[in-house]
Amino acid sequence: MKPLHIILAVIGGTIAGAALGLLFAPEKGEDTRKKIADLLREKGIKLGDDKIDELAGEIAAEINAKQE
Repeated sequence: MKPLHIILAVIGGTIAGAALGLLFAPEKGEDTRKKIADLLREKGIKLGDDKIDELAGEIAAEINAKQE
């Protein structure tokens, strides 16, 4: 297989994966962050509300990045 074909296959797979991730994303990012923050509170993570929201945002961003 030629190197160009491999590169095009990788790019095509990345685009297809990103498109499918956006189409099948279960919820909006805001809802995901709220669920993560609620879960952290339930687990007894003792952070201030702003820190929990910040941490939930970072986790949601990582999840979204991996889906794309």
